[in-house]
Amino acid sequence: MKTLIAAVIMTAAIATSCTEQAKNPLMEAKWNTVHQTPPFAQIKVEHFKPAVIAQIEQAKQGIDAIINNAAEPNFENTIEALEGNGKELSRTLGVLFNLNSAETNDEIQAVVVELSPILTDYSNDISLNEKLFERIKKVYEQRGTLVLDNEQKMLLEDTYKGFVRSGANLTPEQKDKYREISKELSLLSVQFDQNELGATNAYELIITDTTKLAGLPEDVVEAAAAEAQAKGKQGYLFTLQYPSYVPFLKYADDRSLREQIWLAKSKLCATGDSTDNQKIVKRTAELRLSLANLLGYKTYADYALENRMAQSAEKVNSFLAELLEKSIDYARGDVKTLEQYAAKQGFTGKLMPWDFSYYDNKYVTEKYSVNDEMTRPYFQLEKAEEALFMLANKLYGINFKLNKDIPVYHPDVLAYEVYDENGDFLSVLYCDYFPRAGKNSGAWMNTFREASAQERPIVVLVNNFTKPTATKPSLLSFDEFETMLHEFGHGLHGIFGKGKYASLTGTSVYRDFVELPSQIMENWATEEEYLKLFAKHYETGADMPADLIAKLIDKKNHNAAYANVRQLSFGLNDMAWHSITEPVGVSVEVFEKSANGKAQVLPTVEGTMMSPSFGHIFAGGYAAGYYSYKWAEVLEADAFNRFKKNGIFDKATATSFRKNILEKGGTEHPMTLYVAFAGAEPTVEPLLEKMGLKR
Repeated sequence: MKTLIAAVIMTAAIATSCTEQAKNPLMEAKWNTVHQTPPFAQIKVEHFKPAVIAQIEQAKQGIDAIINNAAEPNFENTIEALEGNGKELSRTLGVLFNLNSAETNDEIQAVVVELSPILTDYSNDISLNEKLFERIKKVYEQRGTLVLDNEQKMLLEDTYKGFVRSGANLTPEQKDKYREISKELSLLSVQFDQNELGATNAYELIITDTTKLAGLPEDVVEAAAAEAQAKGKQGYLFTLQYPSYVPFLKYADDRSLREQIWLAKSKLCATGDSTDNQKIVKRTAELRLSLANLLGYKTYADYALENRMAQSAEKVNSFLAELLEKSIDYARGDVKTLEQYAAKQGFTGKLMPWDFSYYDNKYVTEKYSVNDEMTRPYFQLEKAEEALFMLANKLYGINFKLNKDIPVYHPDVLAYEVYDENGDFLSVLYCDYFPRAGKNSGAWMNTFREASAQERPIVVLVNNFTKPTATKPSLLSFDEFETMLHEFGHGLHGIFGKGKYASLTGTSVYRDFVELPSQIMENWATEEEYLKLFAKHYETGADMPADLIAKLIDKKNHNAAYANVRQLSFGLNDMAWHSITEPVGVSVEVFEKSANGKAQVLPTVEGTMMSPSFGHIFAGGYAAGYYSYKWAEVLEADAFNRFKKNGIFDKATATSFRKNILEKGGTEHPMTLYVAFAGAEPTVEPLLEKMGLKR
């Protein structure tokens, strides 16, 4: 009788499971959509948790199958089998985490918080599995006798070292400690990110007195009015989103309001309210140190940099110090020049950070006879997008086709199919351009799916540009156009991904190599030959005047030293947090000012700090890695020299860059790939020359 009851219960459970699976699109084996893109309209928040739980169990069964394989461990039945395991879970998490960044809400955030420790446990269950590591180790120890291609060798190397770096060689007691630390770090990262988004969305500067709008361009005022109306407010609403914040600092005549919004941004997540991240910052740094010590490293920077081109904290600190030494005096000169200019304009007192953009814009307009409002009409968003696609076509022969049948996660999002020169399908590309309440600030590239032997990638480019209004299309500043090119470079890295293993394709490269494809693209923004092809006035269709192009190019090195030092201050701050050898005993503010004080060329303001909103290093994967932006600038300046010598649209140079850099992803060591493209290792000289610091 008990057997019969058990059988009935089991049958009912299976039926229920099948019913749930049928109702849950995340648990379908394949999606009946164009290119198997996510069916966003069918996916509900309540689908994520059951799908993730079920797919974790499915992945665990896959691990058990690898462990219990009676055959001797080899590359195919262990390393390759592990690489292919858990694809369904990866697909679901790709949807969840992309939505959490670009189209989130309280429900999605709650699911992410709930699933975070579960996912950390699952990850640790794999990396700390003794039997699984034993099989991996046996294959690794045979690597000298195995017949493997470069990609297979890299996968074997990455897999083995990844397990070691994730605690596989620890004692049982140490493994328990590793689990405890990694779980808390995972939760802290999620909380940090949610606090930053919450604080950004909560800030509102509402202006009802129109005299306070003096100096602001018409389109900025119009956008603020639209923002206020959308939120049911009177007057004009300014936020900390970049399309609102940046022009306010640049144009608003009212100094007290500039100070107010600058302070809000510079004290973000550091005001003692529920979104304050200061305790999270210190706890994260402390836990990362503990993790590194547990694994046998003196600092977290030592641990992180072992898997980078730079290789060591000493080399990174030397690199940052060298660049700072070469540029700090020039940066101080930039500030001194602006102080003198502001004084001539009648400004009295000390030039503060909220004054810098305001007077710099006036100075640039006067010195170069060019500013954003003069160039903005020539960078209509739709035309700028066409210009990016045209550039990719001229360099690589690829084509972009808008497909409205591809599901999107928000009505603003555009979905393109990308085809190679021979007509082969390469990728789906989502373009998400405008800010909204459930979307993080800034700009980024991500994937819903990576390239592999079985699948082509699904890439998403996310920006936060000013939305079109009833009277004007979205018009980009020149900086925004550069940002668009930057993210497009990341996109091309994903689009061209080519290889057997998803973990090695696209942007799955060393952190200090990943910015090369993005930063090299920015160079075309100041190439006259390129600008002439597309820069046309959005109303008249007239070409951007030759003298305006010349002025735009002429000012490209304006404040290069100041901008360089500012970036270096971020890198110094990052390295300081991850080079500690004991818990930090001072406040975040004191620690930070000690870390990057030598890179400050403007007055510091009490209570302001970057760390509590520095998502890149505390929630974004750049811990002990922010120097990568400057490192990549050395690479891209050297690499773009090849294009300059051979022609900025030279097909042979572009083909080499595609074949050796963009397609290869992480299948070989980045320096090997770079030398294959450039013929030699990079030097810092082209970067210094590009910034005008070799004077």
